[in-house]
Amino acid sequence: MTTAPPTRTDEAPSPAPSATPPGVWTPLRPLVLRLHFYAGLLVAPFLLVAALTGFLYAGSIQAEKFVYADEMTVPVGDTKLPISRQVAAAREAYPEGGISAVRPSPEADATTRVLLSGVEGVDPARTLAVFVDPYTAEVRGALEQYGSSGALPLRTWIDEFHRDLHLGDTGRLYSELAASWLWVIALGGVALWFSRRRALRKVRGTRGRRRVLGLHGTVGVWAAAGFVFLSATGLTWSQYAGANIDQLRTSLGQATPSVSAAGGGDHGGHGAAAGGDADHGVGLDKVLSAARSEGLGDPVEIVPPADPSSAYVVKQIQRSWPEKQDSVAIDPGTGQVIDVLRFSDYPPLAKLTRWGIDFHTGTLFGLANQIVLMLLALSLVLLIVLGYRMWWQRGQGSAFGRPIPRGAWAQVPPYLLVPLMAAVAALGYYVPLLGIPLAAFIAVDIVLGGIAHRRERRTSGAQAS
Repeated sequence: MTTAPPTRTDEAPSPAPSATPPGVWTPLRPLVLRLHFYAGLLVAPFLLVAALTGFLYAGSIQAEKFVYADEMTVPVGDTKLPISRQVAAAREAYPEGGISAVRPSPEADATTRVLLSGVEGVDPARTLAVFVDPYTAEVRGALEQYGSSGALPLRTWIDEFHRDLHLGDTGRLYSELAASWLWVIALGGVALWFSRRRALRKVRGTRGRRRVLGLHGTVGVWAAAGFVFLSATGLTWSQYAGANIDQLRTSLGQATPSVSAAGGGDHGGHGAAAGGDADHGVGLDKVLSAARSEGLGDPVEIVPPADPSSAYVVKQIQRSWPEKQDSVAIDPGTGQVIDVLRFSDYPPLAKLTRWGIDFHTGTLFGLANQIVLMLLALSLVLLIVLGYRMWWQRGQGSAFGRPIPRGAWAQVPPYLLVPLMAAVAALGYYVPLLGIPLAAFIAVDIVLGGIAHRRERRTSGAQAS
């Protein structure tokens, strides 16, 4: 009597015929799987650094409120002093350099910031922010500030680490490479996941391997939209793709507009460029009052004239929703508004760019925005760890996940391959850190394939003889 062999409980059932009819996806799947595997494998270290530093940056927005609480906040008083007196106090304490902008106290317990440029020992790309109590004109300290978001030293350091690893323009290549490939890997993973039933049936080995693959796919699908969004917004201010995007937006008439500060008249050389004093002409108080009459509520930034023939510019700087981005130009001699630009008049792509960047930097929806960014960062770290875990398991005898054999592109019919190659070429032109590595990968793959083919021919010839 023959005894049936015991059932293997650690092995998946035999593959069943796919219920999916052949179509566009069938010839593309091996190509997408090969690209997803190698792109994920090679780009993952860059993505891991971007995710970890991005997590820190999202947390730094709240952290700097605690670290710099003495400079940023004050006890609420009865009446705020005129902005001119606050600026005078800042200049008395820090007479060096010129005033590049003034940010009046936007909230009852917030200090006023007087931003000085050209101060010795301060990075030329930054300003020295002097913090003034709006109720007493007491100077509470001074810190370096960077960017339109008003980042202070802690956030600035993390921001630069996230952007370029403190390596300058060379370091920016890492973040642009990560942003260029993140959306490709994410969308490729989504496409593969929606054909997961067939793939999971082919997974052999322990249930642990299937569990890792399932978790990797589930997390990836839920986070994919966020990854694509972060990738797209990150590219908008990248070094190479960002320049191409700016050129494209300009050619389409979608560049971000700015209020005209020309035509302010001649005011006897009292511009900021001449003496570094922002309070000239009608003075800061009347300039701010004129801006308020145009509906510019807090927070605002007052930029003094760049030269004797220019005007003051007052602009709203609120990056949280709903955004306040209106701006006006004010003649220093008369205090009259000579130009107005409303955010509602921005071209559509300029608005989308503004919203996208502010969401990417965690300011659009405040704390909720920052929590979402931190969760996306942790999701990406988890996906990378699981991806490498599956790669390691691949060496344990698993048949699923072995590199797709070369020549997957040859299975794609010409009516799909030709437009696909044209689209990839165009995309690679505008996103060079996607196109160049992809071209290098294809070239290396072709060379290795040729070497392997010649080796097989020599082997078969030797066996025949």
